[in-house]
Amino acid sequence: MNFFNPTEPIIRIKQHELDYQDRQGLLRLHWQLGRKTLLSAFYTRIDQVFLFWGIICAMIFITAQFLPISWKLQAGLWSGLTLIGTAAMVLLTNFWVKVERLNWLLYFWGVLMVGGVILTDLSIFLGWGHLLIRLCPLWLGLCAVGYLGTGIGMRSRAFTLAGIFHLLSIALLNYVGGWQFLTTGIVMTASLLMFAETQWDMRPPIEYKLLTPEQRQFNQQQHQLRQLSL
Repeated sequence: MNFFNPTEPIIRIKQHELDYQDRQGLLRLHWQLGRKTLLSAFYTRIDQVFLFWGIICAMIFITAQFLPISWKLQAGLWSGLTLIGTAAMVLLTNFWVKVERLNWLLYFWGVLMVGGVILTDLSIFLGWGHLLIRLCPLWLGLCAVGYLGTGIGMRSRAFTLAGIFHLLSIALLNYVGGWQFLTTGIVMTASLLMFAETQWDMRPPIEYKLLTPEQRQFNQQQHQLRQLSL
C-alpha cells in the first residue's frame, strides 16, 4: 500500500470542485477593467494562510536585507507580526484541521513559529552572536521541519519536497555572500505563494465524522468530479 496518494498529481491547477470544509470562508477575487479580466482567483482559508505568511516573510527578510533599521526594533516588530500570523493561522484553519483530523499539525506549526521567534529575540537582545549569524539557516530549518511534518501528516509529496527544498537552500546560503536574508525571503515566500496558487496532493478522503451525512455525501460527489478531471 502506497503511503502517498499515487492518483493525485503532486501540483496542478486549482480545482473548483471543493469539499465542504474547503468552501467555508472561501475568498473570491474578480477584478475587471471594462471587458478585460485583470484577476480572477479564489482562495480557501488554507490558501489565505499561505498568502498571509508569504506577505509576512517578504516584509521581514526584505527589511532585514535592505533597510537600516536597528535589530532590536526589527525584533519587536517582526515578533509581533509573527505572533499575529500564528494567531490568524489558528483562527483560519481551525475548522479545516478538525474535519481532516489534523489538529496536531496546527499546533506543530505554532510551536515552530513561536520557538523561532523566541530564539531570534534571544539572539538579538542577549547578543548570542553564534546564533545571530545563523538566523537564515534557523528559519529555513524550522520551515523545512514544518513542511516535512506536513508532508507526513497529510501524506503529501508536494509538502515533503518543499521541506527538502528548504533544507537544500540552507547549503545555498554559503554561496550568496551578503544576500542571505534576501535569498531566504525568496525561498520562503515563493514556496508559500506557490501553495496558495495551486492544488497540492493529499491523502485520499477520510471518513469526516465532524460533518453531517449530507455534507459527507456532498464531499463524495465533489471527489468524484475531481477524479474525472485527472
